[in-house]
Amino acid sequence: MAKVAFIGLGVMGYPMAGHLVKHGHEVTVYNRTEAKAKAWSEEFSAQYCLTPKAAAQGQDIVFVCVGNDDDLRQVTLTEEGVLAGMNSGAILVDHTTASADVAREIGAAASDMNIGFIDAPVSGGQAGAENGVLTVMAGGNADVFAQAKPVIDSYARCAELLGDIGAGQLTKMVNQICIAGVVQGLSEGLHFARSAGLDGEKVVEVISKGAAQSWQMENRYQTMWQGEYNFGFAIDWMRKDLGIALEEARRNGSHLPLTALVDQFYSEVQAMGGNRWDTSSLLARLEKNRS
Repeated sequence: MAKVAFIGLGVMGYPMAGHLVKHGHEVTVYNRTEAKAKAWSEEFSAQYCLTPKAAAQGQDIVFVCVGNDDDLRQVTLTEEGVLAGMNSGAILVDHTTASADVAREIGAAASDMNIGFIDAPVSGGQAGAENGVLTVMAGGNADVFAQAKPVIDSYARCAELLGDIGAGQLTKMVNQICIAGVVQGLSEGLHFARSAGLDGEKVVEVISKGAAQSWQMENRYQTMWQGEYNFGFAIDWMRKDLGIALEEARRNGSHLPLTALVDQFYSEVQAMGGNRWDTSSLLARLEKNRS
């Protein structure tokens, strides 16, 4: 079993850190809001610290899962960041969905200190984190990944190395690009079904047995049909992710017209007050003018 720290106890990090405890690892946590760190430590009978640096001291592996590039730099590269507390030979694993650039920046800083680094964004949402069945997309050195993977497996059903540092973040961009298109298609299909007077339950029961089937259809169509959008990844975070993908696309010369369009559709849902609605709320935009 490993000595590990987990930095960031949001809707993903809180259960992920808990799974580490359940699998027998010795876990210390840090969270920007101390009350949440204290609550986690009481629930899992483990230690929390007041700074990322303190949490990282003496650990074999330090995991990070925060909001964006700036948050990530704050908890890793500053005087009170984890790199300031980690020992030579330790491993830093970043589960934040962030840019490939910041992954390479932190990877270079870690390398200078003889610390291994893996960028490892996740997919599966809050439910995947709570059930310990996340998909982890990793970039970094193969030997470093091999050391970290048995611990990552505490909350992952699939963890794969995709290439050098940054490859994990680039793969997560592919993931979000694909999801954006699927959710828009499902929203339009359900909108059409309702407009045509069809029974949504029966329609999906049939088409989900064929080529139209998707995770979004299986897991979100009922709540979408009912106009309920509090079941997963928030639009604010999806737009952050799509923004990262679109910026990377401008650099690498790829063309993402559908992704850019869906990003604009999400901005319209935000204007409707749906910032914290889940990504399936694209349907709400189509349904807003229904009499």
